[in-house]
Amino acid sequence: MATAVDVQERLAPAESSQLAVTWRRFRKHRLGLVGMITLIVLVLLVIFVPIISPFTADGINEATPFQGAGAQSILNGNTYWIGTDDLGRDNLTRLFMGGRISLAVGLITTAIVVVIGSLVGSLAGFYGGGVDTVLMRIVDLLLSLPQLPILLILSKMLNSSGVMDKIFGQGLGSVATIILVLALLGWLGISRLVRGSILSLRGLDFIEAEKALGAGNRRIILRHLMPNSFAPIIVAATLAVGDFIIAEAALSFLGLGIQPPTASWGNLLENARQYTTFITNLNPTQEIRGYMVIFPGLLLLITVLSINFMGDALRDALDPRLKM
Repeated sequence: MATAVDVQERLAPAESSQLAVTWRRFRKHRLGLVGMITLIVLVLLVIFVPIISPFTADGINEATPFQGAGAQSILNGNTYWIGTDDLGRDNLTRLFMGGRISLAVGLITTAIVVVIGSLVGSLAGFYGGGVDTVLMRIVDLLLSLPQLPILLILSKMLNSSGVMDKIFGQGLGSVATIILVLALLGWLGISRLVRGSILSLRGLDFIEAEKALGAGNRRIILRHLMPNSFAPIIVAATLAVGDFIIAEAALSFLGLGIQPPTASWGNLLENARQYTTFITNLNPTQEIRGYMVIFPGLLLLITVLSINFMGDALRDALDPRLKM
């Protein structure tokens, strides 16, 4: 015969999973939700606009240079919704094709630095002693170096040598170069973050229980310590995507990042820089050259702002000490 306690336990609602709790807390952060929706829309646009566009990103001389918004192609009658650039290429197609490259650089570089930083931080935090000392002193040494000059020098050397073009092919070589350069020093902060998280976890009871049961160090690190450190890693990775997108745009703007004819938001800004003196009217039907500067910068701003809003929301949603 069921007791009152048994009945009460059956009627009690099932405990929500950690993912469900995190999503519920994330939804309460309105700016984070807006940022996520905006980012999803941008990703869909950069994926599908170049696919459905009747123009190609490198379609030189398909039209007269500097055609205004709404002009039609003399070849096929299709509309240039925001005009053409200095070589007669469709601005809209190149804008979203450049978004593909910029977002890809941010995401791929973040994935690389998260893997490297997590491994280094986990080894340093778990083993401690001499391993921790050596690894963290290396990190401290690299952090003490002036990063911007190093990035500029490495980008210039790799782009001038053409090594990456030989490996990855023309066009993708400069993309691989910027990813390599940004990832080279980008993992340092994450390694320190993971190390601190591992140090706080390795002395807990469940880790000691695993050791008593004979679990190896690799199993403890990969199955217990690193998964329990995912919350700060996810937040740091989200914010790192925006940082790497800005870094790529800055290097490309200086001519040391993504090289033409491959488009990115950074080199679109650099290409339009020489025409900024012609901005006298922001009406696209009269002066499209102003929009050559405004559109890449605006998409760059919206993307990074959306990512930062998401990062703030994730930080709050994953922090159990905050009540939302």
